[in-house]
Amino acid sequence: MAKRAVAVVVLAAGQGTRMKSRLPKVLHPVAGRPMLNHVLDAAAALKPDRVVVVTGKGQEAVAVAAQPATIVIQDPPRGTGHAVMAAMPALKGFKGDVIVLFGDSPLLPPVLMKTLLSARRHRSDPAAVIVGFRPADPAAYGRLIVDGKGRLQKIVEYRNASAEERAVTLCNAGLMALDGARLPALLKKLSDRNAQGEYLLTDAVEHANAQDWTCRVVEADPVDVMGINTRAELSIAEAAMQQRLRARAMAEGVTMVAPETVFLRADTRLGRDVVIEPFVVFGPGVTVTDGVLIRSHSHIEGASIASGATIGPFARLRPGAAIAEAAHIGNFVEIKNAKIERGAKVNHLTYIGDARVGAAANIGAGTITCNYDGFGKYHTDIGAGAFVGSNSALVAPVKIGDGAMVAAGSTITRDVPGDALAVARGRQEDRPGFAAKFRAIQSAQKKKK
Repeated sequence: MAKRAVAVVVLAAGQGTRMKSRLPKVLHPVAGRPMLNHVLDAAAALKPDRVVVVTGKGQEAVAVAAQPATIVIQDPPRGTGHAVMAAMPALKGFKGDVIVLFGDSPLLPPVLMKTLLSARRHRSDPAAVIVGFRPADPAAYGRLIVDGKGRLQKIVEYRNASAEERAVTLCNAGLMALDGARLPALLKKLSDRNAQGEYLLTDAVEHANAQDWTCRVVEADPVDVMGINTRAELSIAEAAMQQRLRARAMAEGVTMVAPETVFLRADTRLGRDVVIEPFVVFGPGVTVTDGVLIRSHSHIEGASIASGATIGPFARLRPGAAIAEAAHIGNFVEIKNAKIERGAKVNHLTYIGDARVGAAANIGAGTITCNYDGFGKYHTDIGAGAFVGSNSALVAPVKIGDGAMVAAGSTITRDVPGDALAVARGRQEDRPGFAAKFRAIQSAQKKKK
């Protein structure tokens, strides 16, 4: 049997006025990734032959985020049915299964996509399969009216529902799987003669039943099909996504001492036997390999951490930080665009930016690489086995040779040869008895006053 084609149409033209934002609603992030991209990720589980994203006029940023999907413009927006109509030229000649999703549903699991498609391909050959859910508070959701044989008879908007229909707890989530061969006929039947003045895709169920085409329902977890319309709902979705990401990480071998205090990104990659203490935040682009310890109150983004390394507490790793095996990054240390090689230690109150710290080097407390002069960034190279004493300033561009030592309190402005000791500070001078004399003078002056 030939493989049946699948097309996914994502409706993403909503302005999201209740978000009160210049950013299109579907681009608001959940776990650091735009909601639209979470939806496209879920749809990818179907290995679709075509992906069409319907967006609104002037929403070029949505088109960029949706690449490489085909983009169509719905202008002006006149309802969900009208949005699918706008997508039809991109589906010209398509006879497979059409999955209609919403770009503001970031929690859709791939398994739901597969269940929806499987239901569309049931031997009963339904023209449409609708996703339903049973919320704790049905509120004003549309109701799915199903007969005794499990066939969907109609979708009733709350405002138009009878008291009996309002008592139904199975609500419309909006997601659909449709037979692409029958879809044009269903769309042709849609009308904007309703209270909203819009072409509503939900009306396709009524028209399908009128032609004796079966419609069915797939039930989903309310969290999975949650749509986002406000920033409050966005925060609820973020909490749900974080819970999923933490659970997945722990199932794959990560220890979290207090999971509820750890915040991950959708692209965070954690190896086995990683231990994460409380209050750790991951930004985008972080990869952590096996056996790493991340102590409390650390913030990590755009960084890679190799096996056996220790980070924190209170460490900040910024983009470009590459921490090698068994390296130690300690409390109140900031690393930016720097490579910390195997076994190196940067343990206290230090800034390392635009630099290399060689294997087994030891960087003392309060050391900074002076990498920026107000115009350009410059590189500091610290050799293997080097020792930099506390409270030293390394003025880039500068190189500290292998095995070299920098005396505490030094300001290094030129290269230090390997195995040399560099001392760059004012010579100490002691004046015996000066402090006692100074105090006596000050005391006498106060008495005169």
